[in-house]
Amino acid sequence: MKMKAVLHVDRENQGRLLAALNNVHNLFAQVGPESASVCVVANGTAVNLFQRERPEPYSRDIEELAGLGVKFLICRNSLSNMEIPESALLGACTVVPAGILELVKLQVEGYAYIKP
Repeated sequence: MKMKAVLHVDRENQGRLLAALNNVHNLFAQVGPESASVCVVANGTAVNLFQRERPEPYSRDIEELAGLGVKFLICRNSLSNMEIPESALLGACTVVPAGILELVKLQVEGYAYIKP
């Protein structure tokens, strides 16, 4: 049985995003990416952190983790509120209608909720 985790990032705070990414790396170091299903849900001002144009060091980390199966789910409502086009996001990101809906759905599906 795969472990399931959803990490929630809701503020434009690099430290929180880095903590979330480190949490994923630590989980994978213990059980391996094949033994865990991981999603990162971003809503609120955190959606700013996932834009391609931001030359932040964690963008490579996001792409690497996506290659290992981590899903980065970005709230369309938050993008609209902040007037960020979907085309501005990193390639690893998937836009979902509402971050809150994804969080609820994933928890109903048995994902552990983690708020770094």
